[in-house]
Amino acid sequence: MNLSGRVVLITGTAGGMGAAAASLFEEAGATVVGCDLRPVDGSEPVDLTDEGAVRRWVDAAAERHGGIDVLYANAGATRFGPIEQITKQDWEFNLRHELDVVFYPVKHAWPHLKRSDHAAVVLVGSTAGITGSMTNARVAHTVTKGGVVALTKQLAAEGAPHGIRVNCVSPGMVETPATRRDLLADDHPMRSIARAIPLGRVGRPEEVARCARFLASDEASYVTGANLVIDGGWSAVLPG
Repeated sequence: MNLSGRVVLITGTAGGMGAAAASLFEEAGATVVGCDLRPVDGSEPVDLTDEGAVRRWVDAAAERHGGIDVLYANAGATRFGPIEQITKQDWEFNLRHELDVVFYPVKHAWPHLKRSDHAAVVLVGSTAGITGSMTNARVAHTVTKGGVVALTKQLAAEGAPHGIRVNCVSPGMVETPATRRDLLADDHPMRSIARAIPLGRVGRPEEVARCARFLASDEASYVTGANLVIDGGWSAVLPG
C-alpha cells in the first residue's frame, strides 16, 4: 500500500486512532501533517472548532508541502446522555466537537484536494451512527455520527466530478485512552461488551487506522461513498 509522495492531513494525532493512523500512513511513505488540541510528537496545536484556525493550518500545510492529497478527519470528542437529561450545552458540545471538527477541515482542504491526482477524504463515523443502544444513552452522539455518515455520501457526490473520493470508517468499541475512561470503565454498563461482539474482543486503534489507510490509497480507487463498519461483527449479529 504505497502512499509515497502523498501529503496527508490527519486530525487528532495526539493519541488513540489518530496516533495509530499517523504512524501507519508514514510507514506507507506519506508525508503526514497532524494536529491536535494538545499536540505531541511534532503535531501542531489546532482548535478544530475554530474555523479560522483550521483554515490557517490547512493552507499552511498545502503551501509547505506543495498541496494536499488526503484528509483523514479523525478527531472528535463526545458527551453521553439520554434524551431527558442531555443539556443544551452538552448538545451543542457534540455538534461542535463531532460535526464542526469534520466540516471545517473538509471545507478548507477541498480546494487543495481538487488539484490532486490522488485525492481522498476519510471521515470517522461510528456504529452509533447506524444503530441505537440499550446500554449507552447517547442521543447527541448518535445524531452527530449519523450526520458524518450522511455527509460522506453527499461529499462523495460532490467530489466525484473532481476526482475526490470520500469514504467513512465506522468503528464499534475500540480501546483508546478515551474509552478506557468512560465506556470501558469498571462502573459502566458496557465494560463487558466484548461478550456481545462475535469476534470476542474490542478493537485496537491500528485496526481502524489500517482500514482508513486502505480507503485513502489507490487500492480503493473505485470506492467512494462507502461506510466501512469496523466492529468485530457487533452491529451485524443479534446478541444471544
